[in-house]
Amino acid sequence: MPFIDFYKLDKVQAYEGITGHIAHSDKLTFARFRIEKDTVLPEHAHPHEQWTHLLEGRLEFTIGNETQVLTPGTVAHVPSDISHKVKALTECHILDCFNPVREEFMNLEAID
Repeated sequence: MPFIDFYKLDKVQAYEGITGHIAHSDKLTFARFRIEKDTVLPEHAHPHEQWTHLLEGRLEFTIGNETQVLTPGTVAHVPSDISHKVKALTECHILDCFNPVREEFMNLEAID
């Protein structure tokens, strides 16, 4: 499937306050998420390498012991198994890419 229209995919809730559309290939997961203002994703780590590109808003992102406020166009790279957390200072829209595939995202139930 070389082309995907995210707006035709089911909308899912990945976490409380984080909703969007997710696509998977054999090797990675690619998602477009909306994060509600004041949403906090607590510190966690996973075996997936993660890239987060902020499209809109202001997102406080901590990787290890380094914190930065992302603004549109900023990208955060989280290596495998590194602790990280986020807080949405405003409503945010992001693109997330994970390698390998986030299998727990594959069976999320559609909302709305």
